[in-house]
This record gives sequence, structure tokens and C-alpha cells, in this order.
Amino acid sequence: MIADRNIICVASNWFYDPTSKHQLMKLLAERNHILWVNYHGSRRVTASGADLKTAIGRIGQFLAGPRQVASNITVITPIVVPLPGSTRARRVNRWILLRQIRRALRRLPARPVQVWSFAPDVSYLAGGFGEECLVYYCVDEFSEFAGYDSQAIVRQERDLIARADLVVTTSRRLQASKQACHPRTHLVTHGVDYEHFAKATSPDLTEPEDVADLPRPILGFFGLIQEWVDLDLLAEVARRRPGWSIVLIGEMRTAIGPGRQPPNLHVLGRRPYETLPAYCRAFDVGLIPFRVNALTLKVNPIKLREYLAAGLPVVSTPLPEAEAYQPLVEIADGVDAFVDACQRAVTGNTPEQIERRQAAMRQETWRAKIELLSQLVEDACTENKEGSLGQERTDGEGPCD
Repeated sequence: MIADRNIICVASNWFYDPTSKHQLMKLLAERNHILWVNYHGSRRVTASGADLKTAIGRIGQFLAGPRQVASNITVITPIVVPLPGSTRARRVNRWILLRQIRRALRRLPARPVQVWSFAPDVSYLAGGFGEECLVYYCVDEFSEFAGYDSQAIVRQERDLIARADLVVTTSRRLQASKQACHPRTHLVTHGVDYEHFAKATSPDLTEPEDVADLPRPILGFFGLIQEWVDLDLLAEVARRRPGWSIVLIGEMRTAIGPGRQPPNLHVLGRRPYETLPAYCRAFDVGLIPFRVNALTLKVNPIKLREYLAAGLPVVSTPLPEAEAYQPLVEIADGVDAFVDACQRAVTGNTPEQIERRQAAMRQETWRAKIELLSQLVEDACTENKEGSLGQERTDGEGPCD
């Protein structure tokens, strides 16, 4: 594993549900200092109540100053201008971020610095900390998110890729799309907190009270519920199978149409990460009901591995990264196929299949992923020092420019 470094992690809000970023940085913190930068300048804010609430929360985080949230992990929340298409805003944000990050770095032991950006639009930070390498860790096709300035994100992401020493992608289609822009683009699929989710098969684990008395089978989903989750599909499945219970866990950032929510479709809201294995124990099937579009074709759902580590049968819409796990995962396109796949998952589950799913995940841990990433980063740092990357990529220019 990488050791004795100060790692600047530019990412979304630390104070939210755990993501791949959280999992990786917690492991790297065992031997490094992590400076997590809550960055929120990629999307233009709106006048909605949700955005107003988020903005107030970020102001509170900013006023609280640097926070030690775990051993060797410090979080800062700069206030940036959320106008991703504005050149002037980018100049202001560069000044704000460089100033606040450098101030926080001075409080850490003097060590070589690395920058890991999970945000696509912060190329202006490159070289700002004398870093030994810059890693762009790409987990989504950001230009396809609703509310983002697509053209600005594409342009700024290409600039970041050109300046990076290493590009990491989490799906095959993401790798294919970024590889044309950078000779050091690697695929590292998501890991899983295996020991955590494998608790779901323990007979000592109690099912949560809010689902324990629901009619069986229970088909469950957890995660952010946004426009890419096909709520129309789930509502129709619920209507066709009124004896089933469909449970959604997570923050609801979209809506089910008026009069469209059947009584057996239960929206529970967010639940603590620590409780998810207990919900998995209550589930009979884990669902990945994503709409298939330009965004989701490149996504690699972390919940896919979490369901499998919990031993659950999984039914997914036809996402390439889910299809790669057949026959452990049932793939279904359309309502009829989805209902039939769920029926097979409910009636055909066996202890042997549960063990097969869990066995497939035992080597897919986040610790295994961090070892692979560490080697890629160390190689990139070495090549950067020797100038070999510069020979292949002159002055940040590449085939994407």
C-alpha cells in the first residue's frame, strides 16, 4: 500500500452515505494522511428547497473549519462559486481552493503530496501543491448528470485528464471512453466491504422492525433514488404482484407520479450504513432497477457487489457491468421480464447459490482494490519523475484536444 504521503482527495461530501471514495480513503489513512476536500462546484445550484438546504449545510461545514473525522483524515469544506461554465468562477475557485488546501496541508507532517480527484472539473489545481502525481479517479460519465453543464464538464474533464499522471476508471465503458485521451488509463472495478455485508447470512442478525412484518417476498433496493432509478418499472412490478413487498431505502431526490405508488411499494428513506446488512437479511431479492441510458451504461453499481456479498439473488436491468456477473445476476429488460426474473429469484434460491455468490465476492474487497491502485499510482509517480509520461503526452496535449 502507498505509505507516508499526504493525499489530497477532492470529492463529494464526506458527511454523507459511504461511497467508493470513503472506502478507499479510510484504507489509505492507515498509512497516510488524508486531506478530504468537500468539493461542490460541478453542478449549477437552483432555487429549489433541496439545494437551499444543502447550501446552508455547506456554509455550516465551512464555518466549522477543518475537522478531524477519523484517524489521519481531515475534512475541509471550501465555499466555491457553483458556476461550472464560467471562466471567471473557475479563477475564483482556483484561488479559494489553493489557499485553503495549502493552509490545511501546513498542519500535516511534511511529506510528499499526491492529489486524487474524484471531481472532473478541477484541472486548475494541477501542480498547485508540488504533488508527485495527480490521479483522476473517474466513477461516472459526469456530463450525463441532470443539472450539469454538459459541454463545460466535457471540456474541463478533458483538461484534467490531459494534466493527470494516471486515470482510473471503474467500468469498461468508462475506460474505453477515457483511454483515447490518456495512455495511462486503467480499469479498477469497485470493491465491496465483504465482512460487513456477509453478516446478512448470520442467524443472529435481527431484521429491522420497519420491514420485519411486511408480506413476503421482500424485493429491496438501497441507494440514492434519483432520476436514473426506474420508479415506473418498480410501481408496475408492485401492481402486478400485490402480494410482494418492494422496499426502497435511500434519499428520495425524484418523485413517484401522483396516484402511482401502489400500497406494497414502501419508501423508507435513508438508513445508516451500519444497518444495511440487517435489511439485506430481510430482503429476498436485491434490485438494480436503473433506466438504461448514456449515464447508466457506464455505471458500475457498488450495491451489486454488496447484494452478492450478502448472499442475495440480484435482478438488474441490462447494465453492462451487471451483465458481466451472469449467471450470479438475473438480467431483465422490460416489465414482463423483470417480474419473471424476480419470480425465479424468489423461488429458486438455495443455500448453494448463496454460498456461490458470497464466494465470488471474497476476493473483491476494497483492500484488494487498494493494493492494485497503490501499484498503479506508484508506477505513475515513478514515470512522472523519470519523465516518461511527458514523452508520451507533451504539455498535456493528447488525442482528445
